[in-house]
Amino acid sequence: MGYLYLAVFGLYGVLFLLSGKEKVSAYRDPGGKKSYPGEVLFLKAAVWCIRKKGKKSRYRKQMRQSGIGSSLKLLHPELEETYQVQAFYVRQYSLVLLVIFVGSLLSLGMMLAAKGESVLQEGGFIERKTYGQGNRDVILSAQVEGEEAEEIFYTVEERKYTEEEAARIFREAVSKLGAAVLGENDSLENVTENLNLMTSMEGYPFQIIWESDDYALVQTDGSVRNEALEESAVVMLTARFLYEEQEFREVFPVRILPAVLTAREQLVKEIEHSLEEQNISSRTDRALTLPERIGLKNVIWKEVVQDSSGILFLLMCVAAFLVYYAGEREVEKRLAERNRELLQDYPEIIHKLALYMGAGMTIRNAFGKMGNDYGKQKTPGKKRYVYEEIILLCRELQSGTAEPEAYAHLGKRCRLQPYMKLGTLLSQNIRKGSGDLLIKLRQEASAAFEERKNRAKKAGEEAGTKLLLPMMMMLCIVMVLIMIPAYFTI
Repeated sequence: MGYLYLAVFGLYGVLFLLSGKEKVSAYRDPGGKKSYPGEVLFLKAAVWCIRKKGKKSRYRKQMRQSGIGSSLKLLHPELEETYQVQAFYVRQYSLVLLVIFVGSLLSLGMMLAAKGESVLQEGGFIERKTYGQGNRDVILSAQVEGEEAEEIFYTVEERKYTEEEAARIFREAVSKLGAAVLGENDSLENVTENLNLMTSMEGYPFQIIWESDDYALVQTDGSVRNEALEESAVVMLTARFLYEEQEFREVFPVRILPAVLTAREQLVKEIEHSLEEQNISSRTDRALTLPERIGLKNVIWKEVVQDSSGILFLLMCVAAFLVYYAGEREVEKRLAERNRELLQDYPEIIHKLALYMGAGMTIRNAFGKMGNDYGKQKTPGKKRYVYEEIILLCRELQSGTAEPEAYAHLGKRCRLQPYMKLGTLLSQNIRKGSGDLLIKLRQEASAAFEERKNRAKKAGEEAGTKLLLPMMMMLCIVMVLIMIPAYFTI
């Protein structure tokens, strides 16, 4: 996998070099969000990829027909639609490139960390952990001469105390015992695998001495020699627990069943047995020397390194695609928030319009007043969509657009029925010169406030419904807290 990650970084390096002259200042996030480290590099790479891919007319057509442009135009009416579509896809591509790059970096780090934990040293040595640090689990690959390599999961015990060291700290140990006699067997009535006969306690050199009434079948280290067994046999195992000057005994009757091993399983058994014999004979040494021969055949030892970086890389690639498609969902979410905000501000706009016209202003001056007031009170990074549309309306009027068309454009840009109705009402008034416009605006303002009250009531009912589940959960918890003490006092 390391070559794959290096190839990915190489491709990124080439991509950064090819895109070094691209201009990206116009494609920064218009929302004012903080940039991430190296944002310019990924933006340039995204611009280069889109520019190369955009040479195909089919791709340019897909970008135009994606439908995202109209939604973005609603969110930012002051910006050109073509620019917003380009900026949107540049940011999406840059995020995809960023996620894949970070995923490759993390995957490479995980792989190097896994290889850095290698414990198999030159000469066939596995360094033991020092006293009290516990055992070391390793995965080894054993290739016996003339045979296929076999993976062996093995536990290298920590370095044991010598007799002098054990005598010095033996009285400090606290009696702790947890016997796991079965090992990988289902029960003591059906034993086919080696038993787990513990001989030491973690952190202390006390001993558990095992005795067997048939060492040919079960040895003191738990090895089960049932390869030549033709029928089941019962072996009595006696465990002597030594604590200071006291001794406790426990007898375990064990029923040994004949082994059914394939040639491959027999080879694994021999490898494990050879490892165990070597381990027992070198417990006081600083390192475990792996056997060079299994029977009459040479063996080559290699450590199997668990490298799960590929899974992380795959997950990060999937995350990159999810980030890309989540961009359109984010636009839809912001568009829904825009619609809610427009509906919320509609009664205020109608009320101000009726108020200003009642004071003698024209429709054009009333919208100009609202736009100027909003521009003075606007804070950086925050905007109200309806007032942004009003500012755009004022600019259209200043550029020479006819009032009826400008008011109709306002309703079409908002894409909501109340604003479309308002635009139609104002356009018809300009064309036909109706004298009851102020009355209609006041009636519309009253109706809009009533509609706003109804929406507020509906939102409150929905909030109450959403709180129903947490309330039921709290009720269940209270009932449990009451019933459990009552149950135990009976």
